[in-house]
Amino acid sequence: MAEVTVSEMAGLKGFALGSFELAGETIPGVVFGDSVVDLRFVLPEVRQIRDLFASWDSNLDTLQALEPAALPTHPLRELRVLPPVQPVGTFIAAGANYREHVLEISVAHRLGSEGANEAELRIEAAAETDERARAGDPYVWTGIPSAACGAYDDLQLPDVGGNVDWELELGVVIGKPAHRVATADAMDYVAGYTIVNDITARTLVPRSDIAMMGTDWFRSKNQPTFFPTGPYLIPARFVDDPAMLRIKLSLNGMLMQDACTDDLLFGVPELIAYASSVAQLQPGDILLTGSPPGNGSHWNRFLRDGDVMDASISGLGSQRTVVRAPSGSLPAWYADRRPAGSAIKNAEQ
Repeated sequence: MAEVTVSEMAGLKGFALGSFELAGETIPGVVFGDSVVDLRFVLPEVRQIRDLFASWDSNLDTLQALEPAALPTHPLRELRVLPPVQPVGTFIAAGANYREHVLEISVAHRLGSEGANEAELRIEAAAETDERARAGDPYVWTGIPSAACGAYDDLQLPDVGGNVDWELELGVVIGKPAHRVATADAMDYVAGYTIVNDITARTLVPRSDIAMMGTDWFRSKNQPTFFPTGPYLIPARFVDDPAMLRIKLSLNGMLMQDACTDDLLFGVPELIAYASSVAQLQPGDILLTGSPPGNGSHWNRFLRDGDVMDASISGLGSQRTVVRAPSGSLPAWYADRRPAGSAIKNAEQ
């Protein structure tokens, strides 16, 4: 059930949109305070949240004109919160996109001139990073819908892969097909915003067996529950400036990430323009904008059974995720091939 308070929702302008489960049925809902109105009651043609995108602005106008007190509602606390846009779209994720985070990593890994001190390494990294922002491309990869879970669902640690890490991110929900979009026009394609925690099994990122291939984002980021998403889709008309949102994540009550989205190297318009220069983005796709400093790799503290992550982005709501231990049973692929070699052994650690 939703672990949402009235005070949390009071911080949101207008209303929120979401998908909810009650008695095995998925309900597309509009959230007013601590109550949910079934969208099918007021917009019969809308059977799921993605249906709203066909007439996005007019549908929002209709919902803004509603008088919730005159409508049948469901108490929010009685509903299970699902990822807000159903069916879930593709995750299009930007990496190394917070300037301070990139500088922090560069210094920590001593990326720069041999013999340079930390201050010199930071200066070098800043120059390279700023040049990439000016003339280079974002670094983007994709995530699959089946890895998504709700904002209050448990995170299942994998049976293969370790050093499981968090990365809280602003998610941008695409509202209409976007292909070869100009930066100046990109915001016209944004339906709204949500919260996504981009989980990574760090030991699965490198491929020591085929080092020339570099990183393996498929296996390290696409396991079930690795994209806690939501709780809501907040329409863009209710978010004054996506570049001025505060993003915070705490682990067992200790603040780990605390930043503002104004530190993005490539902002929302640039990310949409770049991603759409390669692929045709679809309504319901979620563009992840990157994560600020403070993930587990920085703290050398990775997720364990029983950990609790509390995460929020100003104006978008909050998440609470409890971490659960691996099941203890290897997938058949690994169980059948376990004696075969070191690549499997390394992947399990």
